[in-house]
Amino acid sequence: MTDVTPHSDWKRKLHEVIYGTHTPAGKIFDIALLVLIVYSIIIVMLESVPRFDVKYHSFLNISEWVVTILFSIEYILRIICINKPRKYIFSFFGIVDFLSTIPKYLALFFVGSQYLTAFRALRLLRVFRILKLARFVGESNNLIKALRDSRAKIMVFVFFVLVVSVLLGTLMYIVEGPEHGFNSIPHSVYWTIVTLTTVGYGDISPQTSLGQSIATLIMIIGYGIIAVPTGIVSAQYASKKEGSNNVDGRSCPNCGAEIKREDADYCRKCGHKLEED
Repeated sequence: MTDVTPHSDWKRKLHEVIYGTHTPAGKIFDIALLVLIVYSIIIVMLESVPRFDVKYHSFLNISEWVVTILFSIEYILRIICINKPRKYIFSFFGIVDFLSTIPKYLALFFVGSQYLTAFRALRLLRVFRILKLARFVGESNNLIKALRDSRAKIMVFVFFVLVVSVLLGTLMYIVEGPEHGFNSIPHSVYWTIVTLTTVGYGDISPQTSLGQSIATLIMIIGYGIIAVPTGIVSAQYASKKEGSNNVDGRSCPNCGAEIKREDADYCRKCGHKLEED
């Protein structure tokens, strides 16, 4: 039987709370972190409104410092409790966590308002953490897989839409011409895409009967096109949901990868032996 030192036991428990969602403490941590993320985003948004910033500048500034310190502590703890810190540091969410934390510290060295504006925008990257925390809902993994597996079909569909837009845009350029606002083929293609997606800015519109008939046809095609990507992803999602395994809710203490099966003994990425609860 392997001896567990107090230090390693402390790291293991901390890892379960921060990276895992199979324990009550892990779920509470994720929900608390989600609330903190939303609060920090609201602060950044309010700071961008002049009348709020002038009236509540001190409160917003103190709140942002508190949030930044808490995120800094969380970032350090994530590095400490994992055996291979580089896996987290250079992962997508590790980079997002870092970039969303440093702007407030950088503001101490860059005084110019033009720099602060750019740094503040980086703090909005915290919203990406919500995507990571959504895993405790239990369905986010299936949705991500469905989107990934549908990308080939969606790319073919997008290419088809672009071809149709170029053809119909060219046709509208020939029918309407510059005198009715269709100054060039690219401009006409822009109008076609706006009409096809049912956005309809109204900056240019067909004036001839034939052009209006073509526009009507494009609008009808647009309603059908909107449903295609939804159908592709929905079918793939239903397929994934039927054949999916239960998500364990844990993560590997060595590399941080999520554990997909409840009966897994080893990490699917690094091969690290998993400890039984």
